[in-house]
Amino acid sequence: MGVQRPVPILVVAALAALLAGCAADPVAQPTPTPSFRSEAEAFAAAEATYRAYVDALNQVDLADPETFEAVYAWTTGDFNAAERESLSEMHANAWKVVGLSEVANLEFIEMRDGHPVLGSCLKVSSIELVDASGNSQVATDRPDYQQTAIEFSPSASTPTGYTILDIVGAELKEPCGD
Repeated sequence: MGVQRPVPILVVAALAALLAGCAADPVAQPTPTPSFRSEAEAFAAAEATYRAYVDALNQVDLADPETFEAVYAWTTGDFNAAERESLSEMHANAWKVVGLSEVANLEFIEMRDGHPVLGSCLKVSSIELVDASGNSQVATDRPDYQQTAIEFSPSASTPTGYTILDIVGAELKEPCGD
């Protein structure tokens, strides 16, 4: 499987302002991470996580950084940092996104460190990203679907028990398309 980073669906802009002056909890207890009874249960939770992430992306208004928070809630680690940087840049450049992405299908790729890696065909043909002058920022040869592999991390902070650790380009077993 050739792995390469896809062009972000919503070129993510400005770093969200971090809350200043918040004191750390001096007696913070570790948060237990969820455990799943079967691979099928873990797959269902991962699928729900990815769909919630795509829904959050579809709700982003690049003019309103508060709408980015839902995206950040479904991501973690370096992927979260990349989303923050990307959305912040788009906001700072006064870009606008129009249209919705749609999960066309998901497939199981493998279990990694006890958690599923899913493949996704994400329909992006209706997404348009324009700069402040109204010029499209979408490559003219962009395919209608993005094929990706999604890696998850256990999390007690989401209702599904997962956050997204990484999304990379991938070649899937099943073809995407209408």
